[in-house]
Amino acid sequence: MAWEENKVMQSYGSLLLVILLLPCGLMNVILTVNNNTQDFVLQTTPGTAESLKCTVQNHSQEEELLWYREDGTVDLKKENKINSSDICIYPVREDDNGITFTCTLQRNESVNISVILNVTYEPILSGRDLQTAKEGSNIKLKCNVKANPQAQMTWYKNDSVLTLEKDHHQIYQTSELFQLSISKVLKSDNGTYSCHANSPLKLETKDFHLIIEEKKNIVPTEAIIAAVVVVTCTILFGLIARREKIMKLCIKDKKAQSDTSL
Repeated sequence: MAWEENKVMQSYGSLLLVILLLPCGLMNVILTVNNNTQDFVLQTTPGTAESLKCTVQNHSQEEELLWYREDGTVDLKKENKINSSDICIYPVREDDNGITFTCTLQRNESVNISVILNVTYEPILSGRDLQTAKEGSNIKLKCNVKANPQAQMTWYKNDSVLTLEKDHHQIYQTSELFQLSISKVLKSDNGTYSCHANSPLKLETKDFHLIIEEKKNIVPTEAIIAAVVVVTCTILFGLIARREKIMKLCIKDKKAQSDTSL
């Protein structure tokens, strides 16, 4: 009986030793990306190619690696997964700015290292070049902007900084939109408006041509029809009344002529 208890204790001891040694083995494993041992930011520009090389250090066995682009996995060939793994980002695009690539151990994803792309590029502006509006209406000039680093935005009119008038002009701005709203446009609002994006890399501008059409006088058709009906009826009633009066005069004249002839 004592022998059986001793055997059970040895089994538990062996299992406990394995459990204790396993984390120690993982703690010695280190991942590097492009020789960096900690998360880092990679400075890059659009159109370039960037290579990321993830390597397992201090491993005692073959380790399989995984790559993530944000929350999605990156497809890797089998031979590009064991102990070392390379991925290439080409071409780098403006939309890659802020994207995170993460290399992890397949058997324990808590061991990982991440790379954040910082894609710097000149301001890119877009929007409707030509807009028309009628006097008294409201109009919005939308300047779509993309830039890294962030650009300082300003509206110009006819090559001069636009003077904002209270209750007439309003500016709305986000990281990707610089919008000018004009309430109850006037003929004087006609002209060329320019969206200026001033970044440390470049000053970029885009023109918006605004044409104000004169407000046409709307003819009150219903009122005119009603007036015509009233006038027509008045004329008709007048003619009828005059006709009765004329007929009475004619009857009197005929009677007078008859009396004279007798």
